[in-house]
Amino acid sequence: MRHKIIDFLKDILFHFGVVEKFMTFLLPIFILILLLLLGFVVNFISKEVVVRIATKVVKKSKVTWDDVLLEQRFFRRISFYIGAIVVYQISSLVLVEYPHLLGFAKTACLIYVVFVSLLVINAILNTLDAIHFSISHTKQTPVKGYIQVAKILSYFAGGILIVSIALNKSPLYILGGLGALTALLLLIFKDPILGLASGIQLSANDMLRIGDWIEMSKYGADGEVTEINITTVKIQNWDKTISTIPTYAFVSDSFKNWRGMEESGGRRIKRSVDIDLSTIKFCNEEMLNRFQKIHLIADYIKTIKKEFDQRNKEQFVDLSIPVNGVRLTNIGCFRVYVEEYMKSLPDINLEMRHAVRQLAPNKNGLPIEIYFFSKVIKWEEYEAVQSDIFDHILAIVPYFDLKVFQDPTGNDFRELKK
Repeated sequence: MRHKIIDFLKDILFHFGVVEKFMTFLLPIFILILLLLLGFVVNFISKEVVVRIATKVVKKSKVTWDDVLLEQRFFRRISFYIGAIVVYQISSLVLVEYPHLLGFAKTACLIYVVFVSLLVINAILNTLDAIHFSISHTKQTPVKGYIQVAKILSYFAGGILIVSIALNKSPLYILGGLGALTALLLLIFKDPILGLASGIQLSANDMLRIGDWIEMSKYGADGEVTEINITTVKIQNWDKTISTIPTYAFVSDSFKNWRGMEESGGRRIKRSVDIDLSTIKFCNEEMLNRFQKIHLIADYIKTIKKEFDQRNKEQFVDLSIPVNGVRLTNIGCFRVYVEEYMKSLPDINLEMRHAVRQLAPNKNGLPIEIYFFSKVIKWEEYEAVQSDIFDHILAIVPYFDLKVFQDPTGNDFRELKK
């Protein structure tokens, strides 16, 4: 069989005018060219056949993972093995009289097989990444870094195999030679190594997930995590810019993760209103009668007024002087009103900690802090709820004969001049 093939190839060369003295030199080159062309033809045919069959099978299948394999060209890359196998077998048949060329052809085929294997592994890893991302309950787990590590390791192993095949040496021999390059490799792959260690720590401690809202002022990041890989974390800021931060920075530096707020069912409202100290005073009868008409504190005013009157009567307090006895103040009534108002709102989560309290007076007056949690946590809706609350609070302040403190403006100075 081998002799018939060789004779057939010689006849072709004779047909094109190649004389006998050049046959020894041109025949092996002609065989190598034919083997290369054969490999291309077999690859093309096998690719068309395998891909078409795989496409029909995948379309009939009810599972989804095989669709991802098809999208990642897994079956197309598997078909590349057929051409290498055919060329490897035929070269052993037609190049037996040319051991150097036979060794070259076999080595090329083996290197090609390793290269195709790397493409297949890459397709499998990409498929695992895509399938993982499509599963809703695991979408937030940052596994892309592990996928990238697996790719790097596969490329490293493939490179070692290719070099060992080309040099006809054991892979262990090549690895032994790399020992002297360890320090250089550690320097080159410093960021991936640090990123891998950091990624494991972030994942193990559940510190960061895709979709988390984080703040990292050092890097100017304030937005949602869109990607976590072995070297970087990508964050889309609320102004639609993208911040790219080294993965290890999330272990070495501090950052704020708002996931706890989102999972708790409440987003904190913590803001204060500064009241002008000069407007704080005891309530007289006219003020109390007016406050009793305010629905949210009407019962409170009636109850506390009755209680204070009883105490003052029992203690024979001289009420002609306001400082004597126990009395209501307009700031106290205002504080109770704000608390009752907050409790009446449907968007406030009363199961979480809440209070309306006084802070220490300062140069801007007396701060009244509103500390509640909103059931609404989405940013746009939360800001609308918070704005509505303080619109109302600021508007109601004058009804308690109080004023909100602010620095003097140009109009204030003009009025003073008049």
